[in-house]
Amino acid sequence: MTEGAEKGKVDETPISPIERRNSLEKHLQTRPDPKDLKDRHILLDTNAAPALQSTAQDLERQRATDSLKKGLEKRPEREELVERNILPDSNAAPAIQGQQRELERHMRADSLEEKMKHRPKPEELIKEGILQADEDPTK
Repeated sequence: MTEGAEKGKVDETPISPIERRNSLEKHLQTRPDPKDLKDRHILLDTNAAPALQSTAQDLERQRATDSLKKGLEKRPEREELVERNILPDSNAAPAIQGQQRELERHMRADSLEEKMKHRPKPEELIKEGILQADEDPTK
């Protein structure tokens, strides 16, 4: 026989009743307790009769669906969230919005720095009558 055929072959060697019982006892000893199975969502954590558990689960799922639908109906529109500064006013992908904000901040800083370089001196403002002589910030 080929190796693949040997793997697919079922071992039909008879097992003695003692070996079978020992094997079963060994597996029952390592069996997880019902609380662990409920915590891992393998067993349903319910007091309902087994015949009603499926219906109870369907009702719970429907209740959650209805709750989500109500929540989504009350959800504010994107424009309202932008106006309230909850969402950024950006069409950029979320992964690059942080970089976009950083770039905008640097651009504002550069613009402010450029405007400060061209700012009129206090003497010029006094000459033009914008500042009074006693308001000179350099004195």
